[in-house]
Amino acid sequence: MTVATDSELSRVRTLLGARAARFDLAVLPQCASTNTLLAERASGGAPSGSVIWALEQTAGRGRRGRVWQSKAGDSLTFSLLWRFTTSSALAGLSLAVGLAVAQAMETLGARGVQLKWPNDIWLDGRKLGGILVELQQVGTRCAAIIGIGVNLQPPSAAGIDQEVAGLSQALQPVPEAAQVLAAILTSLGPVLDRFADEGFAPFQADWMARHALQAQAVRLVDDRTSLDAVCLGVDPEGALLLDVGGNVRRILGGDVSLRGAR
Repeated sequence: MTVATDSELSRVRTLLGARAARFDLAVLPQCASTNTLLAERASGGAPSGSVIWALEQTAGRGRRGRVWQSKAGDSLTFSLLWRFTTSSALAGLSLAVGLAVAQAMETLGARGVQLKWPNDIWLDGRKLGGILVELQQVGTRCAAIIGIGVNLQPPSAAGIDQEVAGLSQALQPVPEAAQVLAAILTSLGPVLDRFADEGFAPFQADWMARHALQAQAVRLVDDRTSLDAVCLGVDPEGALLLDVGGNVRRILGGDVSLRGAR
């Protein structure tokens, strides 16, 4: 397995070319959670641009306590560490990351890639991937551990409460995981650099152009209640805008789930 991971690492570096210098790459045959492992390394002083890619993840996490598992060859699961100054406004970071992932899928040739607030990548109305951003304060800087999962093949629907997709449904032959990772990192670098300087505002229009639920009836759900509304999109800070009975309600974050109304 060491030979396999060394080969994958070499392949990603080759695909990145000169951009490989921006990233400190590690490939593991298996781990429980790339976000958990990278958070530990961030606390120990790992540099910005550190990446952990697990060929198989056994206890990955999504938002709201959901599990994100991955099998070698069927999905790409990795985490990226990016350090920001404490003065950086990080509202909208997961949206900017989602846009970078969508643009990477498009550079690979995928069509029909959409975005759903705050962290989902969709393909033709079904979930293709997800993002989990976790923040930790380290000294005078803020470290963002950015977990990204993309389905290369459609996963089993067992235990999944929404329709899912795989990149193989948009591209044949499906790109190898190393190629998808290199495309995402290539897209993420400049997006994160600009986000650090300007926040989400310069990405708002491109995000809205891929908004999966624009002007649709939606339901916002948390642990206590649900809210029916019409989705108006996002504002320059990445907050969700909802039309609730003729009044605009702004949702900046929190432990909520957004679904199309049924």
